Amino acid sequence: MLTGLIGKKLGMTQVADAQGRVRAVTVVQLGPCLVSQLKTVPCDGYDAVQVTWGKKKLSRVNGAIRGHFKAAEIAPGLRTVEFERRGDAELKLGQPITVGEVFKPGDQVDVEGVSKGRGYAGVIRRHHFAGFPGSHGTHEYFRHGGSIGNRSYPGRVRKGLRMAGQLGNETATVLNLEVVEVLPEENAIVISGALPGPDGAVVVVEHAARPRRRASVVAANA
Repeated sequence: MLTGLIGKKLGMTQVADAQGRVRAVTVVQLGPCLVSQLKTVPCDGYDAVQVTWGKKKLSRVNGAIRGHFKAAEIAPGLRTVEFERRGDAELKLGQPITVGEVFKPGDQVDVEGVSKGRGYAGVIRRHHFAGFPGSHGTHEYFRHGGSIGNRSYPGRVRKGLRMAGQLGNETATVLNLEVVEVLPEENAIVISGALPGPDGAVVVVEHAARPRRRASVVAANA
């Protein structure tokens, strides 16, 4: 059907697996997402399916976006993303895509979201610097970042130098998480581990681009 869906992070809990181990999981409400555009090679140069999730007030969108969604006869969504098409299933504009059509237990997924904003932070909290010694002559310089350059060469601060600044509030992706359970009636999915962002944040869940080989598969091939 598709390689992913858009949804909302509901929160974390824990479940017990078949071996009796307690696992930390995150519950995500995925979809239903509506098909807003079908892209094809003759028209757009590539195959893709654009889907939208949620509903936005018409007063908060401009005329171009309003006309784009009007062509599909659906309301403008809060988040719109393109996904690759999987399989030969026929899709049409306005069609709802549910979580059970895209994911199943055992799938590995990549989850993208916006991390929690932590405000302005120093180098120790932001980049895990060790800091300076707490004794032996260190004076008022315990949590500083150290030298940032030289006068003669390069005569400037290099780009990308790790310094104090905004921590969090940026796009983050967690790779190769396992789908523990799919709840079709609640349009929800249970994913192992933690996801970026606070409860209620919008996340994009896709099939893993580079899935990790499981230990059981490696042992069977040995």
